[in-house]
Amino acid sequence: MTLLAKSEQENLRAGDKLLPQTFGPFEMPHLARYAEVSGDSNPIHLDEALARKAGLAAPPVQGMLLMSAFEPALTAWRPDFVLQRLSAKFLRPVLAGESIVVSGRVGSVAGDGAARATLRLMAHNERREIVVLAEAVLVAAN
Repeated sequence: MTLLAKSEQENLRAGDKLLPQTFGPFEMPHLARYAEVSGDSNPIHLDEALARKAGLAAPPVQGMLLMSAFEPALTAWRPDFVLQRLSAKFLRPVLAGESIVVSGRVGSVAGDGAARATLRLMAHNERREIVVLAEAVLVAAN
């Protein structure tokens, strides 16, 4: 489902919003599966006792697993564009059992018919704290 009417899909404009989308909750089985397929064997993501020793109430979700929520949010919003680049800054941990809400706004557009756009993205936790700040570059799909 796209979040813009078809008539609005022709051009991106600075200020266009990526409406909030929720991902999660990220449960322990998700963290374990992600660790297995990604090779991220850091035990802090899988061992509740170790997470508590580190001062966390539960294991933190892997950063790259959190980043994987941005691409489907962008694709659902604008399937006529593809993600070219994504970078992120992690501000605070998201813990096992928590969800995130991804949202954002187009910062700038370039090219004929706005064929390239830079977006400022963020993810909030359930307490409405910003947990990830990200930047994405989208290009028009061919």
